[in-house]
Amino acid sequence: MSELSLSDPELVDSKPVLAFNLATSVHAGFPSPAADFTAKRIDVMDRLVVHPQATYAMRVSGESMRDLGIFDKDVLLVDKAVKPRHGMVVIAVVDGDFTCKQLHLRNGRMKLKAANPTYPDIIPKDGQEIEIWGVVIAAIKQFQA
Repeated sequence: MSELSLSDPELVDSKPVLAFNLATSVHAGFPSPAADFTAKRIDVMDRLVVHPQATYAMRVSGESMRDLGIFDKDVLLVDKAVKPRHGMVVIAVVDGDFTCKQLHLRNGRMKLKAANPTYPDIIPKDGQEIEIWGVVIAAIKQFQA
């Protein structure tokens, strides 16, 4: 069940500056004939992290959320200050293990849905405690050439 390697989640504690030049657009088809691109600096952390004291970075282990674009080895930014709602991707603690699933709330019942048909959904059993630990606010991918 353990979907995340989280022995010690890394706290994003002070909104570090992570700034890049931002091109106005990029084409994924044929190259643009434009020679110059307009660029400005943006602070990525400022755009992603609203609650720095409650935001953690966690690395994914597993493929249960692939149909929502979350893959093995992605880094998730998780905000514990965001109130979880139906349809959000959350980090939950199930029987002491962290897992990443989509929160499904209907008629007073909760289900943690996998986004991969080969993984089962988690439906709480009588007496089982499930804690919604935080809400996923971003998935960071690293592409290797």
